[in-house]
Amino acid sequence: EISKRLSYIYKKNLILIKGETIKKLVDSLDFLEKIEVKKKSPNTIIIKIFETNPIAILHIKEKKYLLDSSSKINSFREDLAAKDLPNIFGEDAGKYFQDFFYQLESSNFPKNKIKNYYYFQIGRWDLQLINDKIIKFPDVKTINAIKKSIELINRKDFINYNVIDLRVPGKIVVE
Repeated sequence: EISKRLSYIYKKNLILIKGETIKKLVDSLDFLEKIEVKKKSPNTIIIKIFETNPIAILHIKEKKYLLDSSSKINSFREDLAAKDLPNIFGEDAGKYFQDFFYQLESSNFPKNKIKNYYYFQIGRWDLQLINDKIIKFPDVKTINAIKKSIELINRKDFINYNVIDLRVPGKIVVE
């Protein structure tokens, strides 16, 4: 796709080609974090492309989108979604997901175990794991609850519980 968009600059005079023009041609492509363009005289342009990766399928009003690692919402493509990406549900979830995702990453939560993310308008998240267990997080002090959830999902005495509710500070409710 990038080659197609840039084909018009082949065999053109390097002096007449502006870096901003090249950036504009490919800027609208999905999964591009940034692009760097440098001219190297007499006849070379060096283009560095930095890609992002799809991290989840975002559901907005019954439509699907791909959310990438730079929080950009991209059009849905079945070939990329086939990677067993988790789903994100909830009104305005796309706005708040990156912060929650960062908290999970910084706590070393096993993201490969997540099947679905559910965002609630009060500012809190639930996770559905691939084993269908649900973890309910509070809207405040989320990082502490994430750390506690990692400990709990790895404990043998919590194997039989389907729901781990950490919404009440200092309490663990299980079902």
